[in-house]
Amino acid sequence: MQPICCEKSDVFRGAKTLINSAALMDAAKTAAEAAYARYSKLFVGAALLCANGNIYRGCNVENIAFPLGTCAEQAAIAAARLAEAEAIKIRAIAVYARRRKSSHVACSPCGGCRQRIAEFGLDIPVLFYRTGMVLIELPIKELLPYSFKFKAR
Repeated sequence: MQPICCEKSDVFRGAKTLINSAALMDAAKTAAEAAYARYSKLFVGAALLCANGNIYRGCNVENIAFPLGTCAEQAAIAAARLAEAEAIKIRAIAVYARRRKSSHVACSPCGGCRQRIAEFGLDIPVLFYRTGMVLIELPIKELLPYSFKFKAR
C-alpha cells in the first residue's frame, strides 16, 4: 500500500487515524529534546508514522567515537520494527533538528538514513525544515535517487 498524502489538507492517512504533517513534525521535535548530543550540540528527533496509525520516535545518541553514534531516523525505524515486526508499513517520517537552546536548523536525513528509509519503500514521504522554517516534503526516492538495490536470487 502506498502512502497517501493530500497536499491540500496536509494529512497522512493511517489505518486508524488521520495525522497532519504538523502533528508528525511536533512528535519529531519532542523526540529531539531527548537527544544526547554532547559533542556536536545538534539535537535531532524523528517521528515515523506507520500504516496502522502508530507513531514511533527516535533521537540521535552521540558517542565520542563519532561513527558509533545513532541517528534519530535509525532509532525510530528500529523502534517501529521492534514493535511492528514483519507487519511494518511506513507511511511517513519527519525529521527535526536544533542546536543547543536555539530554534530549528535545516536538516534532512543523512545518506545512511536515506538508504535505511528506502529499505521500506521508495515513495515514503520525508518531512524536514529547510532554512526559514519552510517545511519540505519529498518522497525518499527524490532524496536518494540512486539507492542501493539488491535482487535476491
